[in-house]
This record gives sequence, C-alpha cells and structure tokens, in this order.
Amino acid sequence: MAELRFSMQTHGASVVVGVQGELDVTSSQRFDDFLAGAAAASGQVILDMSRVDFMDTTALAVIVAHWRRQADEGGAFLLAGARYRYTKALWITGLADRLPMYDTVGEALAALAGTGSGAASGPGASEPGEPTEPEASAG
Repeated sequence: MAELRFSMQTHGASVVVGVQGELDVTSSQRFDDFLAGAAAASGQVILDMSRVDFMDTTALAVIVAHWRRQADEGGAFLLAGARYRYTKALWITGLADRLPMYDTVGEALAALAGTGSGAASGPGASEPGEPTEPEASAG
C-alpha cells in the first residue's frame, strides 16, 4: 500500500492541497488537520483529488465539513480532478452535484480568479454518474 501524501502550494490568494493515496478512516484525522492548516493559510482552498486512489465516507465527511466551514466564513472550497472510479462516494451521495467541482486545478483557479467565489459548480458536477475515460473521444 502506497503511503498517503499531502502537499500544499500557494497560487496567488489561493492554496492548492494535493492528496496522493487512499483517504479512509485511518487517515481521516491527518486529512482533517492538513485541510485545517490550508484554511488557516487562505480563505480559498482547492483540493486536488487527481491522485486519490480511494476515498471512503469518513474522508467525504471531512471534505463536507471543510466546504461548509469555508462557505460560512465567506471563503471558497473547490474540488479538482476527482475521478469517479476512485471517489465514487461523491456521486453516490449526490454531493458531486452540490460541491463546486472542476476537472483540473487550472479550471478551479480560473473560476476563483474570474468570479472571486467558488459558488458555481464546475464541469463534471452537472453530470453525475460514471464519466468516460480521459482521451476516450480523441480522434
């Protein structure tokens, strides 16, 4: 089993939190603590989930708690790169339709730069279910 890794990078007024590995009950406290540190650094947090290999409902609860806290404080909490195969809990619970989700970190950063908030749902959030594999439509 690969070790869970977190990273944090500043992009202007935003902080991008990268996660690599499995988010589950054994890592939920570390995940929560890391997101709390990111929120303390910026009111605009983007969670890059493109390298998440598994996510259970305990991790989902951590994400929802931070999303609500940021929104209540006038900030933004966006998800980027969530892949259905590894983060099914987002779609099964219907949260993929409610959380501001973007295909890439770049799209999430552009949304924050363009609107000043993360209230609008990004691509992917409006299409629940299993998306096609990347590059499947390349001709």
